[in-house]
Amino acid sequence: MWFLFASCPGLRAADRGENVVINCIIGGAIFGVPGELTRLLGRASPFAVVCAALCMAVIMLPVTEVASQFSDSGGPYLYVRYAFGHFASIQIGWFHLLTLISTVAALSNLFVDHLSTILPSPMNIWVRDSIIAILIAAPAIANYLGVQTGSALSNAITIAKLSPLLLLAVIGLLHFAKEPQITHISEITSPGLSNWARAMVFGLFLFGGWEDALIPTGEINEPRRTIPFALGSGLAVCAAIFVLLQFLTVATIGTKATGTPLPAAASVLLGRGGALFVFIAAMVSIAGWIAADLLNAPRLVYSLAAARDFPSLFAKLHDRFHTPAAAIVLYALMAWVLAVSGGFLWAAALSAGSTMIYYAVTCASLIRLRQLRPDLDVLRIPVGSTLSVLGSAISIALLTGLKRSELLLMCVTVLIAAVNWLWTKRHYDEPTHRV
Repeated sequence: MWFLFASCPGLRAADRGENVVINCIIGGAIFGVPGELTRLLGRASPFAVVCAALCMAVIMLPVTEVASQFSDSGGPYLYVRYAFGHFASIQIGWFHLLTLISTVAALSNLFVDHLSTILPSPMNIWVRDSIIAILIAAPAIANYLGVQTGSALSNAITIAKLSPLLLLAVIGLLHFAKEPQITHISEITSPGLSNWARAMVFGLFLFGGWEDALIPTGEINEPRRTIPFALGSGLAVCAAIFVLLQFLTVATIGTKATGTPLPAAASVLLGRGGALFVFIAAMVSIAGWIAADLLNAPRLVYSLAAARDFPSLFAKLHDRFHTPAAAIVLYALMAWVLAVSGGFLWAAALSAGSTMIYYAVTCASLIRLRQLRPDLDVLRIPVGSTLSVLGSAISIALLTGLKRSELLLMCVTVLIAAVNWLWTKRHYDEPTHRV
């Protein structure tokens, strides 16, 4: 049995390092999240980015120790199954799947938001849903036919993604360095606890994805040395870029609500040409991420089926193309349904909420794994048990920032996973894993 989760497509395991972590974290979210953070917190929004980075650092440490104990690919599903058994792993598998498809849904909406801004006339709901369908279907069909993206395309997408962000960060820093803006305590406290909780949800979505660099840890050279350094330095670089971009957004467009914050900021600093450049770069970056995800993430459905946790239909390979055809179709269909069911912010919050679930349980796995294998020669994080509890507590606390509709869908996911577990329970044999 093997597992292939959505990670950083086009990157070889041998290349994994801080650059891979940066590439995993910096996706399409940065093109949409700053506007909502500004709306929620105003001039205090850069502090939310800092807080989100610190919270993520606490979560990173216990997850890193847990991941370092496994040489098989698998991620949270594998860790939790070993630590807590079949029922918990089925739940985490479903929440990981929900994270992946809701991220595709969020970024699909963000792509259309950017596209609609540069079109001469607004698009109606049918056109919008059709564009989302094409955006998801095109890479799904390529995956179905067994077409793989090359490293050159992956590198081009990475350049398209990072170049406008670095350009804006540098220009903004030069522009505002001589005019520092002081944020008063009242500006931090006035938004209220509910706005801060909601902002932290989007902060978590902004910094998510780093865990994909840990899959598979078995292919990483000297994991006990390279993983902590890569995660720490990668998070630090991303935090610096995100804080600068959030400050830039506030400083240029103020607290005005906008779904395309970075192009709006570029318009102020660089004029219409700069804004158009960022619009195009954003759409290329988002489309590239979705394409890469659709080429890899459906294997999660296949993997669960191969482990007899999903119907065997999804573990079958196409006779001609040798691809998990049914799994690809199911994944793409679920992503499209979720994308047309709500906008960017709704799907982003849903992705962050489901991520919090498997962060919390993976952090808790550290304590259980230390009990099961106290003498195992693996990476040991100082005060790991304390950080495990703290990481789980942070993840659960951030669920308070979700809205009722988002929590309801997550409850539905729990019920579906429970039914799934009952369906598989009669013929389930606990597999043995290499560690």
